[in-house]
Amino acid sequence: MPSNRTLLIAGNWKMNNDVAEAAKLADELAEALSEVPAGVEVLVCPPTIDLTTVHQRMSAAAVALGAQNVYWEPKGAYTGESSCAMLKSAGCTYCIIGHSERRDYFHETDEDENKKAAALIAAGIVPVFCCGEPEEVREAGTYVKHVTDQIRAGLAGLPIESADQIVIAYEPIWAIGTGKTATADDAQEVCGAIRETLADMFGAELAEGIRVLYGGSAKPGNIAELVAKPDVDGALVGGASLKAADFASMVVKAGE
Repeated sequence: MPSNRTLLIAGNWKMNNDVAEAAKLADELAEALSEVPAGVEVLVCPPTIDLTTVHQRMSAAAVALGAQNVYWEPKGAYTGESSCAMLKSAGCTYCIIGHSERRDYFHETDEDENKKAAALIAAGIVPVFCCGEPEEVREAGTYVKHVTDQIRAGLAGLPIESADQIVIAYEPIWAIGTGKTATADDAQEVCGAIRETLADMFGAELAEGIRVLYGGSAKPGNIAELVAKPDVDGALVGGASLKAADFASMVVKAGE
């Protein structure tokens, strides 16, 4: 990985941890991550109900806070949703959008993700834009086109003027929570194609600075090999982010 891009190790807690559990994990992470290696940034994304608690518990730690979802309207009759302003008031500087679980279970579309990304960028929150292919697309051999089409549709027309305004997370759906993991070469192939697509959309210089993460059963045992690839700039971590020791180990190994 080129030295001009800071690695990002992001933890997606998904729908886990009530407020008390979140406070306990946040305390453990704050202790385990009292020193973050140079060249590595750490992000945790708890459920919405836990955001304020985690922010308060980790305020002294060098850990950024992100949400798992957002709605693009500033306010109104959108029961169950959270606005960009609400997320900012809770301490969020990042927000995951387009996760395969949102696309699959809640039928979110590329157009939805585009609206969310635009609203987040306008609010000064960094979208962590997820993309990835299901197993049948991987087996059909059309996975690169599938992923780059998601990038083109989801980021179309966005006012991205600096590389730090967005993060991309490539997550092969067949490797999420299944124990299956794309090889480091698999991850590099698609992350490299993503960067080429970003260069086509926003220019080579900007694309060179945008961080592209790998997500999908990333863990302490494979993180070093993944981030050694030239276009893999960190990981979006699921299950391993729920254990402070495992997550902290990934941060340390990524920075070695």
